[in-house]
Amino acid sequence: MRRKMVLPLRTAAAAAVLVAIAVLVSGGAAAEVGPQRILLDTDMDTDDLLALLYILKQNRSEFDLKAVSISVNAWSDAGHAVNHLYDILYMMGRDDILVGVGGDGGISDSGTIYSNVGGYLPMIDQGMTTVGGCRYRQAIPLEGGGRLDKDTNFGIRRGFLPQGDRRYTPVQQPTTQQVMVDTISAGPTTVILIGSHTNFAIFLMTHPHLKRNVEHIYIMGGGVRSKNPTGCCPKNITTSCTPQQCGDHGNLFTSYSTNPNAEFNIFEDPFSSYQSYFMWDSFTSGVAISSMRNEKNGEFGNDFAELEYMNITVITSNKPYGVNDGSNPLFDGRTTPKFGLQKGGVHSGHVQNGITDSFCRIEGSNKGRCEDGYTKEVSSPEAAHIRVATKAKQNMDKYSPLDREFFKSFLEALNRRENSGHFNLKAQFPFNGEVLYKPDFKNKKIGRPIIIDMDMSPGDFVSLIYLLKAPIEVINLKGILVSGNGWAHVASIDIVYDMLHMMGRDDIPVGRGNTTALGTPTLGCNYASIIPQGCGGFIDSDTLYGLARSLPRSPRRYTAENSVEHGAPRNTDHPELRQPLAFEVWQSIKEQLDPSEKITILSNGPLTNLANIVLSDRNASSIIEEIYLVGGHIRDENDSKGNVFTVPSNRYAEFNMLLDPLAAKIVLESSLDITLIPLISQRKAASFQFILHALKHVDHTPESGFVRRLMLLLYDLQQKHRLYNHMD
Repeated sequence: MRRKMVLPLRTAAAAAVLVAIAVLVSGGAAAEVGPQRILLDTDMDTDDLLALLYILKQNRSEFDLKAVSISVNAWSDAGHAVNHLYDILYMMGRDDILVGVGGDGGISDSGTIYSNVGGYLPMIDQGMTTVGGCRYRQAIPLEGGGRLDKDTNFGIRRGFLPQGDRRYTPVQQPTTQQVMVDTISAGPTTVILIGSHTNFAIFLMTHPHLKRNVEHIYIMGGGVRSKNPTGCCPKNITTSCTPQQCGDHGNLFTSYSTNPNAEFNIFEDPFSSYQSYFMWDSFTSGVAISSMRNEKNGEFGNDFAELEYMNITVITSNKPYGVNDGSNPLFDGRTTPKFGLQKGGVHSGHVQNGITDSFCRIEGSNKGRCEDGYTKEVSSPEAAHIRVATKAKQNMDKYSPLDREFFKSFLEALNRRENSGHFNLKAQFPFNGEVLYKPDFKNKKIGRPIIIDMDMSPGDFVSLIYLLKAPIEVINLKGILVSGNGWAHVASIDIVYDMLHMMGRDDIPVGRGNTTALGTPTLGCNYASIIPQGCGGFIDSDTLYGLARSLPRSPRRYTAENSVEHGAPRNTDHPELRQPLAFEVWQSIKEQLDPSEKITILSNGPLTNLANIVLSDRNASSIIEEIYLVGGHIRDENDSKGNVFTVPSNRYAEFNMLLDPLAAKIVLESSLDITLIPLISQRKAASFQFILHALKHVDHTPESGFVRRLMLLLYDLQQKHRLYNHMD
């Protein structure tokens, strides 16, 4: 194989740059007769979906997409991303394509990489579990424009995509490393990376013998000679203007004050990437397809991009090197550096520790000095000689409204009748049956008004069904507040809508709560980092352990619709579909109460929503009759421990309280009438076997069948798999 790599920018500059160059130097797989096999590694950002569609629309006799692996430490969350991908492949009639996500393997303190590392954490922070912080990922917003919108595709995903039989299932879901190994070992494969590079770097480090089967690597990422066009002052401006990101190499719009050099895909894991050219992931797929096609035909060059060889490296730490300041776990406190790295070498400097790292700030300047993730041109020995896409080619048709040659190819591919989707998107709404079910309580005596505050763990949904089954004369569930900083990511609010739809209660409003704990940065993962991201944690909660897709799909869903009234720069097409916030739902319910009515609140998660109500509504205490809280741990005569199994040093904490300690303090110290159900009481009441036996002998309804199915699954997982021992 020729020594070659195409790296379109935002496009990219480094797929495991030095690691990947080892693939190229060693010689790749010999070209085979037939279609070129492709493995795509994606973070399921919106532009990645366009790249995927572009590849799927190619002639399969030329290009055959064999597998897709998901990068889960960037723009989307594993549980939502994998089911989103299954839906797209089903729509396109490609259920034959392997899908890999996650894995619960780890990396030991000595640097041993065990099987099936899931890529939830950057390599520098990966330990033996999927629990960890968000050193780099915190640069990505959690809410609008960030992970919430990517997990839901701005609300479009559930509104249009059909749903097939494939779905995430605990224990049975193929892992990323399994899929990479199976695909690449089966024959010569071209790898396209359009997310962070953690997955492929781990593959290269653990399966070096399979490098011979990697034909080419195409990467989307980096900022080589790039100049950010955003944040520039207008020409001929008459008023004062201070440029922001203008001219920076990178695109970290949340972190240019500490790192103006990095691009998101590389920044999410600079160490894995080590081993005006801002483009998008769909452009990367175009450059890759064009290069592969031309090379097979014995031609050189690319139809969509101008290419140039450059000497590139990826910056993983900042000078001075060899200074142990506590920021670099690969070196700090170690006699021997991890992964056999060189003492005092390029990896041994200060590693950016979050987007507000004081080391990275320059006094008196709004631009920082850190270069973590910077794809830099160098002449030093660590440089990789690779080919970089430096410019998108202009459309040869000067009369076309499309100014780039690739845009024309992209639209032509999508409009081609061959390899079309099995479903007509325009007809998808009637297919899904957009019908709302709302009960009529006109002639009934209405019971006590209740609000449930939940973090969308499995037990919360069982509680929700229980409340909905209670007679309306006893309990009137007025609203649901969901926490975005508990055991499920906030995009799982769609499961709540589906559950209400199944129960015929589309009248109940659902409010979206905060995604971070009270008093912590809105970009970050303080406290939520104690929850596993893999099995028994987020990936299972976000899919309701694989059962969420068995619920009927509600017409209600999270959408990114917004309005000027609520702070948006302009009204979107349907501002009436905007997702209300938790406090807005609280206010709406309060306004509907009769003067003599008071509200009872049941809370099953962190107390962030309740604390916000206490702090923001001075009249809350006069409206709230009582609060029942599930959480906390009170030590008994047996010195029983808490349940935060991921933080052994914190022996007595309970998850709901630890996920937002400040909120818990505010609520418990308020004047509200509170009944606490602590961990010791929960443990006395918990019994999988008793509940399953009872459910077996009741009259079956859809909801009892669903609860029994969920309980059976949880019990089976708890009994057979170590990663689920904590469940009850």
